Amino acid sequence: MKFVSVIAHRIKVPLRRAFTTAVRSAVELETVIVELRDDAGRSGWGEAPISVVTKTTTDAVVASVHGPLWSLIVAADDVDHALALVEQSREPTVARAAVDCALHDLAAQQAGIPLAEYLNDRLQGSASAPTAVLTDMTLSIASPEDLAATALLHVSEGFNCLKVKLNAAGDPLAAMVAVRAAVGVDPILRVDANQAFTPEQAIAFIRELERADLGVEFVEQPVAAADWAGLAKVSAAVDLPIMADESVWNCADLELLVKHRGASLVNIKLAKTGGLRHARKLANRAAEAGLGVVVGCMLESSVGIAAAASFASTLPAMAQDLDGGLWLAASPVSGGAAYNGPEILLSQAPGLGITGFASASS
Repeated sequence: MKFVSVIAHRIKVPLRRAFTTAVRSAVELETVIVELRDDAGRSGWGEAPISVVTKTTTDAVVASVHGPLWSLIVAADDVDHALALVEQSREPTVARAAVDCALHDLAAQQAGIPLAEYLNDRLQGSASAPTAVLTDMTLSIASPEDLAATALLHVSEGFNCLKVKLNAAGDPLAAMVAVRAAVGVDPILRVDANQAFTPEQAIAFIRELERADLGVEFVEQPVAAADWAGLAKVSAAVDLPIMADESVWNCADLELLVKHRGASLVNIKLAKTGGLRHARKLANRAAEAGLGVVVGCMLESSVGIAAAASFASTLPAMAQDLDGGLWLAASPVSGGAAYNGPEILLSQAPGLGITGFASASS
């Protein structure tokens, strides 16, 4: 396989409604979709979502993809060599993730199999792969009454796992009580604080959650990402499992998490790891350390979601955290993965199954 060109497409897509967390509020997706073309006329696709969370800009990603990363790709001997060079580079993480996924997409297309099957074969030695992956649904920060109404709506749409965004303002316990009262005892509830609490606030809140017996599965990133001692303090002081998200971007971060005993679960996102190659290393090391893994996403289109869901198909089945594409008013691409309520249906076409842009949005 020879690579003939790469194009970093600048994309903006309006959201169905505002997405609000403890660190930001968004009304549109700003992203870069990378299209990597080979000499057989195939296009491999990857995505670099842009936000304060991913710590870069559209201009920086486009420059990285068209400049240093393209230079690495064309100098590589083959796809595996290109992936290794991309992973080892110091380019922005989300730019590396987009190029890594595009390379994997092309490799799976060349093999004539879906990306999920390609990953399961290479990583698990399995001749088959799941055709669908389950996701939770996120509830954006809102009043207890609005959260309860939104939760009930999503349960009626078939979602049995809800992740509730909370902050330290107001009464976060009242929010969780309202959601549980609205949906009944069966749906799984998760909490995501996005670094909103001090360690002392987090401990007090989580202990209230435990006393209220609301059946919460875990609490995600209760304290600041770099506060390893605080994260460890919270984990040691409560019974509910703690999941690290913003704290862990790569294997070096994971070693710090293990050293501090900061959490019992980790949220792996391709935009943080720099792509599928490093994500697999991270998942393997987490398993060795006895940590649970959930595959998550940023606000992303179906390009990034399809790659993440394909990766999730190689891990133990559970509700992943891949609802980002459901917030978009429309998909910018045709083909690829599709949502059916809480299911992400993986394309059975070779690679990611993306056939091109849905409109002239690049």
